[in-house]
Amino acid sequence: MPPRTQYAKHGDLNIAYQVKGEGPIDILVVPSFVSNIEFWWAHPVMKAWWDRVTSFARLILFDKLGTGCSDPVSGPRTLEQRSDEIKAVMEAVGCERPVLFGLSEGGPSSIVFAATHPGQVQALVLFGTFASVGLVDASPDEIRAELAKEGVAERYWPTDAQLERIAAFRQRILDSWGDGEALALLVPNMGDAQQQATAERLCASPGMARATMESAAMIDIRDVLPTINVPTLVVHADEDLVPIQSGRYIADHIPGARFLEVKGRDHAPWLTEPDLIAGEIEEFLTGVRHVREPDRVLATVLFTDIVGSTERAAELGDARWRAVLERHGEVTRSELARFGGREVKSTGDGFLASFDGPARAIRCAEAIRGAVRGLGMEIRAGIHTGECEVMGDDVGGIAIHIAARVNAVAVPGEILVSRTVRDLVVGSGIAFEERGSQTLKGVPGEWSLLAVVPEGAAQESPEVKITKIETPSPRESMRRLDRIAAAVARRAPGVLRTASRLETRRRARQAT
Repeated sequence: MPPRTQYAKHGDLNIAYQVKGEGPIDILVVPSFVSNIEFWWAHPVMKAWWDRVTSFARLILFDKLGTGCSDPVSGPRTLEQRSDEIKAVMEAVGCERPVLFGLSEGGPSSIVFAATHPGQVQALVLFGTFASVGLVDASPDEIRAELAKEGVAERYWPTDAQLERIAAFRQRILDSWGDGEALALLVPNMGDAQQQATAERLCASPGMARATMESAAMIDIRDVLPTINVPTLVVHADEDLVPIQSGRYIADHIPGARFLEVKGRDHAPWLTEPDLIAGEIEEFLTGVRHVREPDRVLATVLFTDIVGSTERAAELGDARWRAVLERHGEVTRSELARFGGREVKSTGDGFLASFDGPARAIRCAEAIRGAVRGLGMEIRAGIHTGECEVMGDDVGGIAIHIAARVNAVAVPGEILVSRTVRDLVVGSGIAFEERGSQTLKGVPGEWSLLAVVPEGAAQESPEVKITKIETPSPRESMRRLDRIAAAVARRAPGVLRTASRLETRRRARQAT
């Protein structure tokens, strides 16, 4: 269950916050330019990451005023006002000396709070943040000229490509906030277009998103950095929308700060090497890194995707293709529920699902194939059974990769399975066609694959070997001595009853 949302009083305004975990360290997360603490727990990947943090700390989340579940405000807030919001949440929770975890635009306000209240901050953890945005609506040459004038070393200057991406993000906030287009640039791997659009609308109104962005553009805390005297960890993804040079600048100008560069394009730690980042944060704050043993379970994994989705999308256009995907999702989820499958994730034009039995996975794939054909679509499916790592609502492990690769080599309309699946459905009556041994990309060894034969389908060519696996009768699978023993066992009750009657008569004769 997600933690209960409560409210901290800040004058006449209410700041929404949540507390989860009982660790010895308090981590107070100062959010990005917009957020929604309710949505954070509804997203499986985000929930899994926050659960990992609560394994070593008490987690405190809040939405800044004007965003998410907190009260609206009439205009952008200053860094001083944002610092006051941090103080209000600390007082409501009873938190005296937390670690401030500044995400993106939450970084500057965390830094300012640590500089002005050093005795009330245990440490700083900063992700994807900046000290100054610089000029807005200026050309790359003008921006670099200004940086040179300010004496900023060239190693901290953004590239043309980075500046173009920032400009595109800003324009999407101005023109289409609520459609998901801005978050598609900021966190491209957060979900599909519908999830990103929903997140934008839940996090802030269009006006507040624009106002927050405009206020962020005026931030400049470069002079504050040398005054920080608390332990600081700066984490930045190499392809983040906020240029990595910004993270390097902060780490180089806060005395003793540690810098961690990670691989990734998403402006969120839970999407950018989450295990590495969580482990580094834990070790930075506690001195040790807890490696949690993953839960492992034998499961059957089903991958599906729509054949020719790119071509269909171009043919139909965005609106009609979105409607097709929505209908495809409804049909697939309905069949998963009918056959006891669990949706792990949607890939936009396909699904990853898990089952506790391979026969149900095959029957479900057949049902999905038939249902989407009625919608004018064709799918292909790959199925494999193996040991999976259970990570909250997600699954991982080599079995997932094998199923994905099996799906990748399936032809349109085909349900392709590994031999492991074939061997586990003995007695199901499911028939298969041999597809021979194949090399699966990124998976070692040769893999024997088979295609599921539609029920009732005739063998079109005698050269194609169709294997139908039936459960053998007890008599067919038993040796001669086994059959004798079974016959004796079947007759034993009668023999015992007869012996009992004879013994009773013998005792009666002796008594007379």
